[in-house]
Amino acid sequence: MDRTTLRGTWLITGLRGTVAPKVAARVVKLGGEVAAWDREAVPVDDVAVGAEFLAALRPAGILHLGMGAEEWAGRLAAHAAEHRLPFVTTSSVSVFGDAPGDPDGPFRPQDEPTARDDYGSYKARCEQAVRTAYPAAVVARIGWQADPDGLGNNMVAQLAAKAEAAGGTVRASRLWRPATSWMSDTAAALVALATSGRSGTVHLDSNAADGWTFPEIVRYVARLTGHDWTVEEHEELDHDTRLVGDEDLIPPLSARR
Repeated sequence: MDRTTLRGTWLITGLRGTVAPKVAARVVKLGGEVAAWDREAVPVDDVAVGAEFLAALRPAGILHLGMGAEEWAGRLAAHAAEHRLPFVTTSSVSVFGDAPGDPDGPFRPQDEPTARDDYGSYKARCEQAVRTAYPAAVVARIGWQADPDGLGNNMVAQLAAKAEAAGGTVRASRLWRPATSWMSDTAAALVALATSGRSGTVHLDSNAADGWTFPEIVRYVARLTGHDWTVEEHEELDHDTRLVGDEDLIPPLSARR
């Protein structure tokens, strides 16, 4: 993947988020240019202005990583389909839900979403909008993202906040096996997917093969990021939310020591 060279300008949505800036950095490293979707200049619900923006930009590919209505996701996918562009969008393990009665994992790419909550249902609708508009698109489901800098909306920051609020202790269920990846690994995998010719639903989960429990992951993250957290194990959450089936697309957690 390091030998890949990108050309042209790639449209990346969600650049004010967490994963998208890492993806943008990867695109630039590989020789491409990055264009953002400025929501103030181009409202996502303004169909005509959005079409004009895309026509003027003429992107080499689209990585749709931002939040927005499923109609917007569908229009972006339709533009990519019309011009035969690479199109990758991120979805979430949340499409399978975590309420009592929801199916247990590990989950495979062909499994149908079952979420009943607002966020999971929204992500499932976005998936469907993209598939309908562009069957050759890539829908990449991801899990809880971690980043060593501990900034923003990611596992390291969230665990640090929990530990600070609890006097240095993180409570963790030994019966939970979450979908988890380092953000930089996810970013590299998403860019690789955009140039791979793959299509359809894929799962990016660095815990898919390792199958580590949450306490194991907390201790691992603490060691790699220099945190001195005490882990209090419990059994209040019995759930396997791993995203399996595409272990070749992203390094396992155990690869980073």
